[in-house]
Amino acid sequence: MKYFLLFFLVCSFSIVSAQKDSIPFLKQNDTVLKKIGLKPKGVKSSKKGDTLGVTIKDYKIITHARDTTYLDTTLTIKKEYRYNYLRKDDFELMPFANVGQPYNKLGVNFNRATLYPGLGAKAKHFNYAEVEDIKYYNVATPMTDLFFKTTFEQGQLLDAMLTFNTSRRLNFSIGFKGFRSLGKYQINQAESGNFKMTTNYTSPNYRYFLRAHIAAQDIKTEENGGLSNAELQFESRDPNFRDRGRLDVMFTNANNKVLGKRYYLDHKYKLLRKRKDSSRIEKTSLAIGHQFNYETKYYQFAQVAKNDFFGDAVLPGIDDKASLKTMYNEANVQFYNATLGMLQGNISLYNYNYYFNSLFITDAQTIPYQLKGEEISLGGTYQKEIGGFNVDADIKYTLIGDLTGQSINASAGYSFDSNNKINFGFHSSSRMPDYNFLLYQSEYINYNWLNTDFKKERVNNLNFKFTSKKWGNVEADITTVGNYTFFKVDPDAEFVEGAENANIRPFQEDKSVNHLKIKYSKEIKVGKFALNNTLMYQNVAQSNDVLNVPSLVTRNTIYFSSDVFEKAMFIQTGVTFKYFSSYNMDAYNPLMGEFYIQNNEEFGAYPLLDFFINAKVQQTRIYLKAEHFNSLFSKTNNFYAAPNYPYRDFVIRFGLVWNFFS
Repeated sequence: MKYFLLFFLVCSFSIVSAQKDSIPFLKQNDTVLKKIGLKPKGVKSSKKGDTLGVTIKDYKIITHARDTTYLDTTLTIKKEYRYNYLRKDDFELMPFANVGQPYNKLGVNFNRATLYPGLGAKAKHFNYAEVEDIKYYNVATPMTDLFFKTTFEQGQLLDAMLTFNTSRRLNFSIGFKGFRSLGKYQINQAESGNFKMTTNYTSPNYRYFLRAHIAAQDIKTEENGGLSNAELQFESRDPNFRDRGRLDVMFTNANNKVLGKRYYLDHKYKLLRKRKDSSRIEKTSLAIGHQFNYETKYYQFAQVAKNDFFGDAVLPGIDDKASLKTMYNEANVQFYNATLGMLQGNISLYNYNYYFNSLFITDAQTIPYQLKGEEISLGGTYQKEIGGFNVDADIKYTLIGDLTGQSINASAGYSFDSNNKINFGFHSSSRMPDYNFLLYQSEYINYNWLNTDFKKERVNNLNFKFTSKKWGNVEADITTVGNYTFFKVDPDAEFVEGAENANIRPFQEDKSVNHLKIKYSKEIKVGKFALNNTLMYQNVAQSNDVLNVPSLVTRNTIYFSSDVFEKAMFIQTGVTFKYFSSYNMDAYNPLMGEFYIQNNEEFGAYPLLDFFINAKVQQTRIYLKAEHFNSLFSKTNNFYAAPNYPYRDFVIRFGLVWNFFS
């Protein structure tokens, strides 16, 4: 991967050096590119020497759900919020001290993207790109996106992507996201590599459509179990421990890893298509399609020597590995009519094989090494737009199989005008929890189980969203979860000092858990100053404390924006304040790569203050941030991302996002 990354960077910079001097840069509002003297592939000039004007709309980004957006090189406060390791707004997440480590939850969303359970180790999957996260492109000229940001000691973060069209109808993209960060604490190094390659194609007669991608990803972190003496060494602000590498940790010999490879194909062929003679708008079509997805993945925890922190072990060295192979095939028929809308019916086959390397035999039971089977499901989708009104519905129902039940998604929205939109949605799903709740094996004796009595988790959600440039954005979710599944310390197990994680097991709540979330965001501008506000309120109604989230989360940014140096540069500078109320924050278990509930300690109720100066020069956005600068003058260190895992201290980080055009 290192050699591939070097090769990719060389290619990217070669493209930059080949750019013509006539290539202009986006205006600050980024609405239109000036004529650049370059022609998109497959397009001929009307006269010799003509140049072709290329607009920003000729650089299309297409999501898995086939929503199309355009390349955006503006510098906005939303870009500041997304300038992080995940490259998305992390308002509802609390990061650990080092880049690439887990994120604790400040908010929850129970709506499921797929009908099927996952491998587990969810704390390791924040940077794992699923099928729904892959983007496809259609660009007028080759375009490169380069993201760079410093990390914490001995490493950098780089995300590079190149996309190009060989013709108007055929696009390729190739990208690699890699990083390494040593971290400030002992045994805290993290690194990852995410390789993605995509293509999409449309035949000349517009009957055949194809999109496909390959993804190879690995995420690896050293694990130390957290601080062993946090109150004395961290919270006291003892000057002897300002060097975080001197703080004692639980152990110094463990690491965990997620590695996955995926091959995805989605294509369809139109058997029937009709257009009006005077219009290019398609009136009616009938198509057949096929989707294929094959993925292999494993989660591994390795430790040179066992540690009493997790209890007794079978062997002196630990090497736990859970593997999952899945294959998904779907055949579908799609009918479209300009009056009736789009209706699709499908049948799918899902094969799964979740396994370990051997049986685990005890005096009480024999724990198998494998869960294997197949699921056959029927489904359908419907979409229709009438003026400003749109309806979307998607349903799947399992005919054969024990893992899944049903999934229903429906939404209806209306656009009053370009500035005011409203949307209502409904989600209902039923499926078994992730595989590691059902079956797990470890060389630590207490981490072996087979839960044949677990039931399918049931989720029912109503959601509402109102978007207005004048009044702000309001989102509301009401969710009821049945058979909620979670990890916690077994209350019936004997407590052993120094073995805090020895008795963590999966449980199911037999009573319903009800969750309410309301989020409001609004930006107020006065001249060159602006105040961006996001406020989230949550309430959980439950018989037992199995779902813990803060009741209040807020983020407020006051900033200044202006052109400088005769409009050669555009800058934004300001301060971001983030705060969440105290609550029983989930604890982290590195052996499972999972969070588990704890109801003994409350964390939170401390501010996080960041100062930033960002600038845009032509197509380059430059970022400089002083993170958590209020930790310099706080009286006590009470900022944690999870019990025994502190949040990061004050640090200055910088980087850039750069788009090249050729």
